[in-house]
Amino acid sequence: MLHTYPLFNEPLDSIKPSKVLINTLNAHSFNTILKDAAFKTAIKNSDVLLPDGVGVVWATKILTGQKIKKIAGDDLFHYQMNKLNNSGGKCFFLGSTDNTLKKITERAAIDYPNVQVFNYSPPYRSEFSDEETLAMVEQVNEKAPDVLFVGMTAPKQEKWAYQNFEQLNAGNICCIGAVFDFYAGTSKRAPKWMIKIGLEWLYRLISNPKRMWRRYLIGNAKFIATVFKEKFFLIQNQN
Repeated sequence: MLHTYPLFNEPLDSIKPSKVLINTLNAHSFNTILKDAAFKTAIKNSDVLLPDGVGVVWATKILTGQKIKKIAGDDLFHYQMNKLNNSGGKCFFLGSTDNTLKKITERAAIDYPNVQVFNYSPPYRSEFSDEETLAMVEQVNEKAPDVLFVGMTAPKQEKWAYQNFEQLNAGNICCIGAVFDFYAGTSKRAPKWMIKIGLEWLYRLISNPKRMWRRYLIGNAKFIATVFKEKFFLIQNQN
């Protein structure tokens, strides 16, 4: 049930600089949890679970009465990079293509000149072999980054980060998916005014209707129905 997930509701600077697993939760990922037990386990074991969507913010208010603030993966990314720039830290981008990683590295050199940036593009496949996973872990551990950004799309990235958490020599491990493309400029995030009024999902739908219509039209309807079923269950248990 959604109300049992410990959604983060504090300033980002309260996140410890030590080794922690940071994931995000939105309506689409919650729908995925309902049919993917391994993904559910990964999300449940997050040290920090960000409410990355107006859907989960709304649902939390409906289910618990608690008001929380949306914190997107993009917000986490810029916070981490600014913090590393101030301290002269290291970050590692794991995932995506060589071209995207090249663009990220070039832009970061301008925006965050004090940050040492490393990257590795793993093979594009639904599951990695033991040898491929070992190569990925070794690439990260060789650099021992303060922050590891994992961008291999959900739910693959969250499951991989959870399964290999103990083997990784990194500080904050952040699964941020689409942020790689946003920062590289290969995909555009919604305008700030749309984000502010909770319409980022609409921008993504309009920008790529063929890919996103099922997620946002069918998926959002499914999520809303699930929330109201959960609310009914909670009310029944109170009586």
